[in-house]
Amino acid sequence: MSRLTKVAALALATCVMASPALAEGDAKKGKKVFNKCKACHVVDKEKNRVGPHLVGLFGRKAGTLDGYKYSKAMVEYGVEWDEETLAEYLAAPKKVVKGTKMAFAGLKKEKDIDNIVAYLKEATAKE
Repeated sequence: MSRLTKVAALALATCVMASPALAEGDAKKGKKVFNKCKACHVVDKEKNRVGPHLVGLFGRKAGTLDGYKYSKAMVEYGVEWDEETLAEYLAAPKKVVKGTKMAFAGLKKEKDIDNIVAYLKEATAKE
């Protein structure tokens, strides 16, 4: 193996190890997990319930949806929702955002989180 090949292999390995690993979920199974969320959130209409609607969720800054009154804690949290931030939040909402209005305790199974993130990414995309 040439020196250049070794350097390239090392660089590739470093990039792979440095990037966060996100497990792939099953959107179909995630739809079933979303049943726990349906009382407060919708994915297919821009209509708020107890919680904000989730249309266009990915790429949106937390606490910024017009027409929904967020807790001060969520507004200050202000992350951009993506697979990682959503997975972290759904595991323990009250620990991640102390003072959130969301009453849901969180999803305990990592597979449920992976699946619901896959479902939400698909179901909330604006067309």
